[in-house]
Amino acid sequence: MTPLGPVFAYLGPAGTYTDEATRAFAARLGIGEPQLLECTSFDEVFDCVDRGKCEYGVVAKENSLEGSVTATLDNFAFKSSANILGEEVVDVHHCLVMHPDATMEDITTVASHAQGLAQCRRFLNERLPGRTTITTSSTAESARLAASDRHIAGIANAFAAECHGARVCERDIEDHFGNQTAFALVGRQGHPPVFSGTKLKTSIALFLQVNRAGTLHMILSEFAFAGIDLSLIQSRPTKQALGDYMFFIEFEGSENDPTVQTALNCLRLKLREVKVLGSYPIV
Repeated sequence: MTPLGPVFAYLGPAGTYTDEATRAFAARLGIGEPQLLECTSFDEVFDCVDRGKCEYGVVAKENSLEGSVTATLDNFAFKSSANILGEEVVDVHHCLVMHPDATMEDITTVASHAQGLAQCRRFLNERLPGRTTITTSSTAESARLAASDRHIAGIANAFAAECHGARVCERDIEDHFGNQTAFALVGRQGHPPVFSGTKLKTSIALFLQVNRAGTLHMILSEFAFAGIDLSLIQSRPTKQALGDYMFFIEFEGSENDPTVQTALNCLRLKLREVKVLGSYPIV
């Protein structure tokens, strides 16, 4: 009997972009049919990883149009000890999906996740003006609704339509092309690396001793002095007091590189906490 492979927790239902990213990670790991654990939120995905209910979790990190995913950042900063093991970038292509027997004239309502509706506003105004819109928990849920009601159209990807038995009526209906989402593969703290690569990047979270003038300049100076190239810097409120912030930073290099270790050790002397979220290959 063939042993079962590792379990992947992801944001469901089937057919979400997170599902698509999960299957891409599994394929990179040589797993053809991954065991999937459907979750209702990114919070639940992190919880499953931290509690050992799965080996891997897949969460959205950043969207090219909407920016960083705050639920993911807050879990990394305040709730979870999970580490980032890899990154996958998924192209976001929205489709108008309908009941197999429906026509455009049948549609009275358009359903999708709030971002799906917002990102296809021009198409809806031109092709389906005056229709009622309703918000769903995910784009995949809108495909499920469309498949069950000929008067509802969904905005989802083609994979979601296939999963739920809906028909793709129009493809690439998004207002802005080049829409992409970066997803992180996460594992429990101390999980060994799963992907190899010659070029790595590292994600960290920085917590200040006190919020005072010049702190951000001091942080950036440590990286500049070490010749480390930053690719992202994002502030988030600490949820402790108004105006109290911490920082997420991504940079080229591994936490094991001597120059990176020196920079991080210098920051540890000046900050309350330097939390390394993981080093993983650049995609």
